[in-house]
Amino acid sequence: MIPKLGKVHRVDVRSAWPNEASHFTPWLASDEGMELLQEALGMELEVEATEKFVGPFKADILAKRTDTTDDHWVLIENQLERTDHRHLGQLLTYAAGLDAVTVVWIAESFAEEHRAALDWLNDVTSDQLEFFGLEIELWQIAGSPPAPMFNIIAEPNDWQREVKQGAGGRVSDLKETQRHYWSALRSALIERGSKVRPQKAQPQSWTTYALGRSGAWLGACMNTQKNNVWAEFCCNGPPGKVWYDAIVAHRDEIEAKIGHPLSWQRLDGKKQSRVALYLENADPTNESDWGRQHTWLIEKLERFYDVFRPLVLELPESGEGLDQSQDGNETD
Repeated sequence: MIPKLGKVHRVDVRSAWPNEASHFTPWLASDEGMELLQEALGMELEVEATEKFVGPFKADILAKRTDTTDDHWVLIENQLERTDHRHLGQLLTYAAGLDAVTVVWIAESFAEEHRAALDWLNDVTSDQLEFFGLEIELWQIAGSPPAPMFNIIAEPNDWQREVKQGAGGRVSDLKETQRHYWSALRSALIERGSKVRPQKAQPQSWTTYALGRSGAWLGACMNTQKNNVWAEFCCNGPPGKVWYDAIVAHRDEIEAKIGHPLSWQRLDGKKQSRVALYLENADPTNESDWGRQHTWLIEKLERFYDVFRPLVLELPESGEGLDQSQDGNETD
């Protein structure tokens, strides 16, 4: 028997969002819109402001990445029509005024010259800047509610940028090993359907995972000289070490839930603090041992996620301390 299938057809975006400022921008800044955008871009975002003034203009959305170790601003400009020169100029003005490091231009359709302009900007700007172009579409099956979808039509060329960072224009053997190591870990997390959301693999000795709040994250790290790998919780904590001190107050509970003593590193004199669990006798360059190492890392990262995330979400912006009624949840 041949099943009866529905026909997918494209819907005018204005049918869902008649007005860009009043309808599309609020939807994109909502949890639903941000989740879709995060999936398209492969990054974790936290909305900081909408209609942000930059001189006499207003940028649509200003967000911050929560999956990086440093403050990383993301500027999002919307256009529910075909791209034009005016919006391209505004994008560059806003980016300069806000010190944005990732610029996202969303439009119904991109003119070829504007897609080429974003590609050119990705080629000629510093490695700290990223430019994305996304087309927004609405699709419907029969009488179903229309479903939004983002198509990336311009993005940074990560491979070229990594090559620029290599000595003499090539990526070292160690950097290549690091990239493959994290790529294999990323694949294992995706296959498992892990709650720990994997990031794109980079040629470096660490990779980070979001906890849903800027300034705190999980990390997986390697040291090829000491032959060890480790899982860690890190925070920058406003102001200074207040976040770390609030977390360390739950040390006994955390270690009981993780089932191991942890390495508590306040790192005085540095911006970052760390809580880590190490796997010794683990050579990251020995590919035949990657399965064991990755299994261990995934187990510990998921445990860290369950334990630290509830504590992190309770941390006050002002740094007055944790709500002592909060249990925590687990720790490594």
